[in-house]
Amino acid sequence: MLTAKMVSRIPLALVVLLPFLWQCRMGLGEVTCAGIVPMKQRREVISIVDFGGVGNGRTLNTWPFRKAIYRIQHLRRRGGTMLYVPPGVWLTGSFNLTSHMTLYLARGAVIKATQDSWHWPLMDPLPSYGRGRELPGGRYTSFIHGNGIRDVIITGENGTIDGQGEVWWNMWRQRTLRFTRPNLLEFMHSSDIIISNVVFRNSPFWNIHPVYCSNVVIKDVTILAPHDSPNTDGIDPDSSSNVCIEDSFISTGDDLVAIKSGWDEYGIAYGRPSSGITIRRIAGSSPFSGIAIGSEASGGVNNVLVEDINIHNTGIGIHIKTNVGRGGYIRNITFSNVYMNNVRKGVRIAGDVGDHPDGDFNRYAIPMVEGVTIKNVWGVHVQQPGSIQGIRNSPFTRICLANVKLWGSWNIPWKCTDVNGAAIGVHPWPCAQLTDNFSRGFCSTSL
Repeated sequence: MLTAKMVSRIPLALVVLLPFLWQCRMGLGEVTCAGIVPMKQRREVISIVDFGGVGNGRTLNTWPFRKAIYRIQHLRRRGGTMLYVPPGVWLTGSFNLTSHMTLYLARGAVIKATQDSWHWPLMDPLPSYGRGRELPGGRYTSFIHGNGIRDVIITGENGTIDGQGEVWWNMWRQRTLRFTRPNLLEFMHSSDIIISNVVFRNSPFWNIHPVYCSNVVIKDVTILAPHDSPNTDGIDPDSSSNVCIEDSFISTGDDLVAIKSGWDEYGIAYGRPSSGITIRRIAGSSPFSGIAIGSEASGGVNNVLVEDINIHNTGIGIHIKTNVGRGGYIRNITFSNVYMNNVRKGVRIAGDVGDHPDGDFNRYAIPMVEGVTIKNVWGVHVQQPGSIQGIRNSPFTRICLANVKLWGSWNIPWKCTDVNGAAIGVHPWPCAQLTDNFSRGFCSTSL
């Protein structure tokens, strides 16, 4: 395995390729991309108790958390500082992280979000979205937030970050929201981030959202929310590069992992793609998608590797989704070694999914989908094998299905329109558009 010292000697131009270089198995044991950001030992350790924190589940600890992080930010210690959260229930409003720090949750520690909305300040919408994702205007700041920071670690002994999202889910259901709900954890314009060995529970909206970030590792996490909780995506890398997501369990009310890069004309103008994304050894369930790309992908998505995935009790196993007006591109995508059990649809690649932020989107901004390989997939109790439906006058190209076996007690065929590519060893046999012998040169089951 590459060490941190070895990585430091690699030219910068190759750094974004590391997740793909590390696909080579070469008999060196379990493949991992987590080494792109080395775990650090902090020279200094402080406790939330030192700043007046009380972990009784009733006392509000917003001010102690903010004081502790202010102290880390303004009295910088060489090598950074760890903020230790001992066992207990630490009720708090939202707070911001700073550079060169570790937030460490001991076993039995719960950082719990207050349900009083006035503890959640408003912030501007993301420029690549142009407005809040749910409603026009701003959005509530994330429970734990970081903007323009680097060298940050959130880890521990499987302590919990609990968003207490039910009050927010009910406002969404009752249509009483004034602004877009807060994420549980969000990093913006940040780099060198590690999130590991923490349980994320009951997010008001998306759980973990790195946006405009680079060098992000998310591993050994558990993300939980009820299946009827609205829009509680697990992990959403958004206009970010060199992201590694590994060895985690996710069970939520929406997509387990969804790669994004902005929304229609705003994402096109911002122009920052998501690239160099590696997702492997993820298990979980959702009424929506297992692993998704889009539908907000207007800045482009490329160079994505997804492998060794176990999905059960889920709506759609593999889902690539876009729409007219999105613009951008989705290309060089590989799904490999995916197991599905009890899913509604195995594979869906669609060009008619998702809404628009407003009426100003460009109806001539046609997204491009090319170079998608889905191989070594095994599914049982699959209600529908799949569909690949491109966009008229802009077909999805170089689509490869190889060794895809989907079993179920159905008589529903694949549905394909505006697509070309190849199929090798697929059950049930897919549509004629994927049987072109001329196209098979790019499509095989080998690694």
